[in-house]
Amino acid sequence: MFDIDIWQEILSTIRKNKLRTFLTGFSVAWGIFMLIILLGSGNGLQNGVLDMFKGSVNNAIWIWNGQTSIPYKGLKPGRHINFTNEDYDIIKSSFEEIDHISARYWRMMDNTVSYKNEYGNFSIQSAHPDYGYIKDVRVIEGRFLNNIDLYKYRKVAAIGKLVKDALFKGKDTIAVGKYIKINSIPFKVVGVFEDDGGDEEKRRIYIPIYTAQKIFIGGNKINQVSFSYGDATEQESTVLLESIKKLFASRHQFDINDKRAINIWNKAEQVKQFKNLFDGIKIFIWIIGIGTIIAGIVGISNIMIIVVKERNKEIGIRKAIGATPWSIISLVLFESVLITSFAGYMGLVFGIGLLELISSLLPEIDFFKNPEVDFKVALSATILLIISGGLAGIIPAKKAASIKPIEALRDE
Repeated sequence: MFDIDIWQEILSTIRKNKLRTFLTGFSVAWGIFMLIILLGSGNGLQNGVLDMFKGSVNNAIWIWNGQTSIPYKGLKPGRHINFTNEDYDIIKSSFEEIDHISARYWRMMDNTVSYKNEYGNFSIQSAHPDYGYIKDVRVIEGRFLNNIDLYKYRKVAAIGKLVKDALFKGKDTIAVGKYIKINSIPFKVVGVFEDDGGDEEKRRIYIPIYTAQKIFIGGNKINQVSFSYGDATEQESTVLLESIKKLFASRHQFDINDKRAINIWNKAEQVKQFKNLFDGIKIFIWIIGIGTIIAGIVGISNIMIIVVKERNKEIGIRKAIGATPWSIISLVLFESVLITSFAGYMGLVFGIGLLELISSLLPEIDFFKNPEVDFKVALSATILLIISGGLAGIIPAKKAASIKPIEALRDE
């Protein structure tokens, strides 16, 4: 394989037919280039869509109240389902699979928040301390809500980073310990957080749910229950969700098949659906890319057959003076592998280079981020090139090895 004479002869043949070699290799390079671009674009689309699911743990389920649409035991449709603190308590104590759980309560109100002479309108969220885990918030100053805040009805708040930037504006570098006013009611800032859910999430203010119920006359009403189910399997989480639906249906008197009575969002299920979709897209892209590469391989194989035919007499002479069949086969195979590998590698380099350029110049787009191809894909493409080169040269190599010296020398 490392016979210098063979490689010198191969390079000499390539130099004599530069245009033909270039056009032959271009088809393979284009196939690899398009495969890399398509895979990178698919990854960019997947990264963008899955990035939209950030801002909460993947094994989280949200349930919020709705309105019945099916009659049930003499009760007419159109009834509003109202959750209470008791619903939260029963779910928390009844299901061991649940590791974090929180309820939320909200009401229509003016969300004006102020600090000294600075004012802003922000989203006020009331929740249990576990909601910080469920929403995957990162505390960068102070702390999040805790159980003491909850059960002592403390008027405290954890604010998003953008809330701090808007209200404090550099006048006070530390927000923790300061008092802000929510609807003219003073709340002590206990923490500042960041959230991967986007700017809207960072403009939120969290206060203890029991404090919100007491101050804003909510009684024991809640609007939503959210929880995470730890290490439970997908099948176990499905059973868990069905059990909770049965519990709600029994407590609030509605048909369990009434999809409008309560609303459910299972994040893990939706993330899985999108991942399956993108796995299908990747398979489709590989089919297109491999099809393009096969077309290039066929082109190289045809060119190598022409090369063998042109060198028919030369091969006959080689065999007449004692050349072995393997020496003839290796000459054709190595030339095929060299052209395919080099052309494919150039297509790989240009494809990755273009993706890097697009990634650096592309403006921020929600549905398309970081178009890239990982190392495993690049390695797989390289192996595919070497195999392709060998396949492209098999038929011409066998044809060359089967040439009979006498017939080749007679050939004009």
